[in-house]
Amino acid sequence: MANPIYAQMPPTIFDEMSGLARQLGAINLGQGFPDDPGPEAIRAKAADAVLNGYNQYPPSAGLPELRRAVAAHYGAHQGLDLDWERQVIVTSGATEALAATFLALIEPGDEVLVFQPFYDAYPPLIRRAGGTVRFATLAPPHWRFDRAMLEAAFTDRTRFVVLNNPVNPCGVVLPDEDLALLAEFCVARDVIAICDEVWEQVVFGGHIHRPLMAYPGMADRCVKIGSAGKMFGLTGWKVGFLCGSPALTQPIARAHQFLTFTTAPNLQAAVAFGLETPGDWFETMPRALQASRDRLAAGLTREGFAVLPSQGTYFLNVDLTASGIEEGDRDFCFRAVREAGVGSIPVSALYEAAAATHIVRLCFSKADATLDAAIERLARARKLSRER
Repeated sequence: MANPIYAQMPPTIFDEMSGLARQLGAINLGQGFPDDPGPEAIRAKAADAVLNGYNQYPPSAGLPELRRAVAAHYGAHQGLDLDWERQVIVTSGATEALAATFLALIEPGDEVLVFQPFYDAYPPLIRRAGGTVRFATLAPPHWRFDRAMLEAAFTDRTRFVVLNNPVNPCGVVLPDEDLALLAEFCVARDVIAICDEVWEQVVFGGHIHRPLMAYPGMADRCVKIGSAGKMFGLTGWKVGFLCGSPALTQPIARAHQFLTFTTAPNLQAAVAFGLETPGDWFETMPRALQASRDRLAAGLTREGFAVLPSQGTYFLNVDLTASGIEEGDRDFCFRAVREAGVGSIPVSALYEAAAATHIVRLCFSKADATLDAAIERLARARKLSRER
């Protein structure tokens, strides 16, 4: 026997698309990881720490130097006043932080509000924790919520809301008025916000990431989740951290100790170094990614695609309908990888209901030559689709 939440789950769209890209030798703009190897000084610190440092179990909550560095970083960059000893926990990636948070806080039958399209780990993790998922649907091209949407989405049974900001797959950095509105609802209805903010350092064009935790009344009702992998472009490291009031972090720490217990100490030491050292990575990485975004967007626009704005993350989206393509996003993506040799993600796969079926997500954190070849292949896919 097996739990049906996982036993009956089909392969994810990322497994499908990446598998096809490998099998067919296609360019993979589906999965979100950069071609750049990440800051050399931070990688060198990790190598030195594994050779000359401590390699046994670190504390379950994380190395003190990393927890102090996380609290200091958020204090300096986002104005948060965090007690590193009581309010910061290091996890093995942000997804483990999400799992620990859901398992620790959700009680059977609790209603959890999730905005869709969503990171695909949210619904199964929430359901495995005993929660009931309720969806609010964001729509292109702006992907924003308003008072009427929240009034319809929140119910008397809503105990938690999951917020991803900057938003994957939408590429949106939520503005102050949206965040203030959500904070108002959380305070008025006594709801805990679980904030997946892994893309907080990956924002472009003067946009500013604002943590929901900083809004009035939210300091004690937010779990803020971050990712060193996204901060430094080292996605394989799987070092995450979560912050919250002691009343929230204490039970989450108990769940965390029975999931991964701890995280590789050399990676923790290197991330602490990266947060504490006045390197230029928080300026150069977003600037380079913005140039890659602009290169892909300009090339696709030149080839007749309607490109939606991308304010952050590694992703931009194209609107197939506005591009003169009548094909649905799933059909287009699978035909593009098979016939044109480029992998992408149909955004409809990241909804459970009322899905937008004409939006395709592309990852731009790739080398220029890869992006140029992908543009050429996507143009071929568009031409084939219009000829059908």
